[in-house]
Order: sequence, then structure tokens, then C-alpha cells
Amino acid sequence: MALSAGLLILVTLLLLLLIGVPIGIALIVAAILAISQSLGFSASIPSSAIKMFQGINIFTLIAIPFFILAGNIMNRGGIATRLVNLATAMTGRIPGSLAHTNVVANMLFGSISGSGTAAVTSMGAIMGPIQKKQGYNENFTAAINIATAPTGLLIPPSTALITYALASGGTSIAALFLGGIIPGILWGFSCMIVAYFYAKQKRYFEKQTISFREFIKVTLDAIPSLLLIVIVIGGIIGGVFTATEASAIAVVYSLLLSMLFYKSINFKELFNILIDSVKLSAIIMFLIGASNILAWVMSFTGIPQMLAEAVLGISDNPIIILLAINILLLIVGTFMDLTPAILIFTPILLPVCMALGMTPLQFGIMLTFNLSIGMITPPVGNILFSGLKVTNTKLENVMPHLFKFYGAIFIVLMLITYFSWFSTFIPSMAGLHL
Repeated sequence: MALSAGLLILVTLLLLLLIGVPIGIALIVAAILAISQSLGFSASIPSSAIKMFQGINIFTLIAIPFFILAGNIMNRGGIATRLVNLATAMTGRIPGSLAHTNVVANMLFGSISGSGTAAVTSMGAIMGPIQKKQGYNENFTAAINIATAPTGLLIPPSTALITYALASGGTSIAALFLGGIIPGILWGFSCMIVAYFYAKQKRYFEKQTISFREFIKVTLDAIPSLLLIVIVIGGIIGGVFTATEASAIAVVYSLLLSMLFYKSINFKELFNILIDSVKLSAIIMFLIGASNILAWVMSFTGIPQMLAEAVLGISDNPIIILLAINILLLIVGTFMDLTPAILIFTPILLPVCMALGMTPLQFGIMLTFNLSIGMITPPVGNILFSGLKVTNTKLENVMPHLFKFYGAIFIVLMLITYFSWFSTFIPSMAGLHL
């Protein structure tokens, strides 16, 4: 039953996606067709509706729309420019300093906004013209902006990690948030190394000198924005509030900061922000509900057990098995969006990786890191095509530069796959359950 159901789901999904059916609808149709083999249509449709409702009727999920709203407020509240100024002050004396500024700004703004797409569009619009004026290759500029935008999907607060916590059956959100810090920083740092050698080769030696007084000024100007991370993470770790409560606090803080402190958002703009946030939240919630139907069907038909046995049968060597899992996820990430991929593959691969000695925390960071790479790879990558659009560059011209960054990012992926320290060090120091 597992094999026939699995093949039916796979074939149905591929056919529906090829003809342009939205992935949420495709998931539901594939799941209903598979379960109807056992229950029949008369029972499978109402059962699926119940499972979909149960999938989104979870209190923890309230954090997702709140963090989306906070990110949108921050995105339009003048935060990006202040973070770029801070990043410039931090990297101004390094060869290729504008490229490094782009990386650091993406890491800072991506973590605050929680959106790689917001980071790539904001930083592309700000840094692209500046780098072009300084003689940077525009395709390289687009590549480094695209390559480092997903760091905010790992550096907290991250809605992707909240989604994984739900899909994994209750992994600590606080531990996941802390566990994503080092991998996210390593992602950005590895790209900075590539940019450094490229800058030396192309002789991008501009030095943006800044006085100590100016450094203090731009730092103080950016601190209120950076405090959002401190408040959210510190409050969760300190037990002051839960992750769900932290998301609401993030909205209030970002709203006060943008409307009263920076005075960069008015009530008309706030209304548009609310509408955009509702639309995005609805899409994500629908995907979660649809994915819950599929997860129920796979569990009912025994697909995860079948796949686990198949993966474990590849080799007796855990190194080979983990490499195969990573290759599988890299392929999946090229054509499937981050949220549904996390929801679908967590229940399938988590038991396999735990059997190999991974903790749910380490697997969650590895999974999110891996699938985030898909956001910057064709043919689907949302961040990739948003970055191309904002810099007005072409895919075929940017890809040769992106391949250099792919290699560096893959090395980091291997590090967090085979060495748990990178994911577990900070959570263990905070005394959290791994």
C-alpha cells in the first residue's frame, strides 16, 4: 500500500505542478487521491477537511502571522538604511568593502524582517546603485546580494524554524532560534571569504573611512532596530514570555519604533502593510493545512517507514546516508518552496536522521539550511528571481558568479551536517533541551 500510495502522490504532484496548479491545491488533490484507495472518496474528503483544520488549529501558529507583520513593518519603516550604514561602518576597511557591507546588511535586516525576499529586494535597491557607481561588476553585485539574503531564515526570529518546530512534533523554538545563529553567521561569513578573494582579483580596494564619532552615531541610530532581536530572544530564553507572545511583542515594538521613533510609517501605509501581511499569512496557513493532510495520508499508508528503510538501505555508513539525504533535499529545494518542503519532509526524514544519532534540533537546522539554498537556485527560487528583478540583471549572467557562492555555502552545510556543535553549542550553553 505504501509504494502505490507514494507513487500516486509523486506522479500527481509532478503533473499538477507542471501544468501550473498552486502547490497547496496540488498537495490536497494528491493526498485525497492516495487515501481514497483505502477509504474511498466518500470518507476521504471529509476526513481530509478535518485534518486540514486540525493542522492550523494550533496556538503556536499564531506566531507566524505576527512575525510576518513585524517583518513587514520593519521592512517599510526605514530600518534597512540604518542597518546598511551600520554594516558600512563595520566593513569599510576591508577590500571589497561594499560587497561585505551587502552581506552584513542582509544578515542584520534578514534576521529582523524574517524574510529573505524582503532582504534581497531592500538591499538590492540600496546597495546595487552604490556598488555600480564604484565600478563593481553588476552581475557579481546581484550574486552576492542573492547568495546572502537567506541568512535571515536561520538567524532568529525565523518563521521557517517555527514551522519546523510544529512539523517535528514540538522541538523547542527557543533552542532552534539559538541553534540557527552560528549556521546563519557561517553562511554569511563563507560568502564574505569568496567576495574578499574576488575583490582582490578585480582590485576593488576602495576604503570607506569613517571617524570614531560617525561610527558611534550610526551605531546608536541602528541599536533600536537591533534591540528587536535582543528582546525576542532574550525574553524567550529568560522565560519572560513564550515564542508566541514574543511575536506579538515584536509587532508592538516594531510599530512603536517605525511610527513614533523613526516616524517613517503613517496610518495609510500601515493599512497596506496589514493587508499584505494577511495575504502572506493566509498563504502560509493554507500550505500548513494542506501539508497536514498529506502528512496524515503518508502516516496512514506507511510511506515514511518505507522511505526510511530505503534510505537506510543505501549504505551502512552514516556519512554516505547523510550525504544522500542532503542531495535529495537540495534537489527538492530547487522546485519546492521552503514551507511545504519542511512540512512534507520533516516527518519522513527526521526518524531516519535520529536513527543515525542526530537530535531533532540539529536535523531542523540542517533541513532549514539545506532547503534555504533552494530559495537561491533555479528554476523556482523566490529570492533568486526577486534579486534579479531588483538589480535588473539576467540569470545567465549572474549564475557563473553564484556558483562560487554555492560552493562556499555547501561546505558550511556539510559542517553543520556532520558536526552537531555548530547547531547545539549556543542552545546547550543556554541550558535548553536539545
